[in-house]
Amino acid sequence: MSEIITLSIGKPASHQWKEKTYTSAIGKSNKEEVLLTFDGFVGDEVANPTFHGGPERAVCFYPFEHYDQWEQEFGVKLSPPAFGENICTSGFLEKNTYIGDIFSLGNAVVQVTQGRIPCSIISKFNHVDSFLNRIVETCFTGYFLKVLEEGVVTADSSFTLMERKQQDISVWDATKLMLLDRENKEQIKKVMLLDALAVDWKNRFEKALQKK
Repeated sequence: MSEIITLSIGKPASHQWKEKTYTSAIGKSNKEEVLLTFDGFVGDEVANPTFHGGPERAVCFYPFEHYDQWEQEFGVKLSPPAFGENICTSGFLEKNTYIGDIFSLGNAVVQVTQGRIPCSIISKFNHVDSFLNRIVETCFTGYFLKVLEEGVVTADSSFTLMERKQQDISVWDATKLMLLDRENKEQIKKVMLLDALAVDWKNRFEKALQKK
């Protein structure tokens, strides 16, 4: 069990980086109480629905432990939700959290479906050029969850593991395959057997298998 450090939602807004303007919902605000539905937190919106939002990406999670590493590495101060996450807690990193894990989150129940495919917005929002590359290299991406039971989540709610479907393929394992090792077809075939794996990731892995 882990107590929530931040509960955050946001809407698309304009941001500046290197004298250029971009639109993103990465800039979220902390909330005391939010209703979590099958489509996500009420009031939480996305700018790019291709990579964010939808039932299988209803909740974006980022482990608090990574903040210290990034602050030391880049010499910057970072405060959750610097990665646009809805939920930040400690204790459930990519390497010890598994595809299919089911958690209680406040009155809701959620399940891990996939890692996160990061984009350049992370570098832009935090004003660190190499941030995206380092997140890809480490696969410290955070992950997404779908909602199995809707409910209210508060700032003092807990994130508690209820059921572990399997413990062979962690979020980190699956994310490494997705980002760095798409030629490992034997391992991809194993990951694709996971019922809880997001359809989008199954489709991406299927394309990787079809490549010669």
